[in-house]
Amino acid sequence: MGPINWLAVLAAAALAIILWLLGHSLLFPVRRGLLAPPPTGPAARLPLPIVVFLIAAAMLGHNFARLGADTLAVKPWLYWMQSGGFALTFIAPAVLLTYQGGETLYGRRAGDALLWIVVFLAMGTVFWALG
Repeated sequence: MGPINWLAVLAAAALAIILWLLGHSLLFPVRRGLLAPPPTGPAARLPLPIVVFLIAAAMLGHNFARLGADTLAVKPWLYWMQSGGFALTFIAPAVLLTYQGGETLYGRRAGDALLWIVVFLAMGTVFWALG
């Protein structure tokens, strides 16, 4: 196992937070109404995503360290296969299941799941760029 690239962990988490904020601002704008979120928007709920993305980036950093720099140099697609695979097999289904039984529109559910996949692929790109 090689060393964890902590700079890439912090940069990946920062990019993930920015993409999450942009995604929630563009895909799910704050609407006024009975079931609407508070007018403060996603930034008011920022502490939890910061923690979640720091943990996720640290997990990816550990995963890439376990693979090793030599393996990743020969097989760079593993950055996206690992990060995207994690999002596709665990995060997106969890997001879809979380909305199950609710009255949330399918487009919003699918958009939120897709946003998480894009965020994790972007984190894989950061690890590749800073690898």
